[in-house]
Amino acid sequence: MKLSRVFLLVLALCALPARPAAAQSILRDAETEAWLDDLAAPLVEAAGLDPANFDVVLVNDNSLNAFVVGGQRVYIHSGTILQADNANQIQGILAHEIGHVAGGHAIRFGDEAGGTATGISILSLVAAVGAIAGGAPDAGMALMGLGQRAATGKVLAFSRQQEARTDLAGSKFLETAGISAKGYLQFYEKLENQEFRYAVPQDEQTEYLRTHPSPANRIATLRELSETSPYWDTPTDPELERRFRRVQAKLFGYVENPERTLRTYPPSDRSTEAHLARAYAYHKSAYPEEAAAEADALLAENPDDPFVLELKGQVLLESGSPAEAIEPLERSLAADPNQPLIATLLGHALLSTEEPERVDRAVAVLREAVRQDRNNPFAWYQLGIAYSRQGDEARASLATAEQQALSRQPGLAVRSARMAMDGIEKGTPDWLRAQDILLVAQAQMEDERRR
Repeated sequence: MKLSRVFLLVLALCALPARPAAAQSILRDAETEAWLDDLAAPLVEAAGLDPANFDVVLVNDNSLNAFVVGGQRVYIHSGTILQADNANQIQGILAHEIGHVAGGHAIRFGDEAGGTATGISILSLVAAVGAIAGGAPDAGMALMGLGQRAATGKVLAFSRQQEARTDLAGSKFLETAGISAKGYLQFYEKLENQEFRYAVPQDEQTEYLRTHPSPANRIATLRELSETSPYWDTPTDPELERRFRRVQAKLFGYVENPERTLRTYPPSDRSTEAHLARAYAYHKSAYPEEAAAEADALLAENPDDPFVLELKGQVLLESGSPAEAIEPLERSLAADPNQPLIATLLGHALLSTEEPERVDRAVAVLREAVRQDRNNPFAWYQLGIAYSRQGDEARASLATAEQQALSRQPGLAVRSARMAMDGIEKGTPDWLRAQDILLVAQAQMEDERRR
């Protein structure tokens, strides 16, 4: 298992209050992403969306928040998972956000709220006007062309109407999927408790409270709908709840300081969750032997757990023992071949040994990693290194161009794409891909010049 950071560039137009957008980052973890996908799958189907094009993205932020910017992608804060009591609450949050996606709110927002904010929407718990009021003025790009005083009332009124409709949609999707809405209501009760606890004056309220119907009103409406559902008392799949506890513990160990993690999960706690949390605490504290011992304790019970094998491989790789990391990572990938993040970590370990005989294997696993997940800049970066060590500089340039395009470096992507086109046979799929990157990157550069 690997939790790695990649800058969350998409948030550049949708900053959170008092936090610059550039500070936001994505957390990527194979086990967490698989769990979120499984939580969302029945809701995506109930909404009539395409599962192949739907994603749930974990944002590294300790606040309770989830949102949609556009397309079929939901962003959820790490703090939301840490503050949740069970998997059903996360399902309720996802149901609401999927309601925004199904409603096409990012597309409709510009038409209904003044015709100026197309391409970005004020959805779920995030509002561009809240970002402005909270000290992130760059988010005002979502309101370009409107005076702040004139725009705020119109946008907030639209957002409240949108949220009320989406609450009903989320409740419908839960019932269609045969899932209890108890977690949905529990989530709003958490929000209501926060509202009461902080007793924020009306003119200083957070973007959530300013742009959403009151939690109390939402609870009353949803309770009336949800308690009559035949699935109200249906328990969540125990396996999803078990996986929730694992994901929550891993996330806690990763984002919290090690001292707090070890107080919350002391060595006397021999549960699976405690071993996972402590493994990250020890790893962050540069105690690789202790971290590996926590993983070994779990592998003694389940030797083929792909995510614990991944964890052990990560600990070994990042503590300077890449050759030792290969065996657990190979076993991890064999146990679950459809995990591109694990394949990327294995490719990284193979290349880190700097042993020529491992390069071909690295190319193979990294090619499969980017086939399954084309939006991972680090995987493309590693594949570029692997191709270069094989002596295939043209495809090394193509992989580098992919990485640079994903990292929003159009100038560098243009240069790398041209180098790739010079060395790859014209008209082949790789040559055409390099041409696509070149054209898109040139268009981005032209847009930047016009600003």
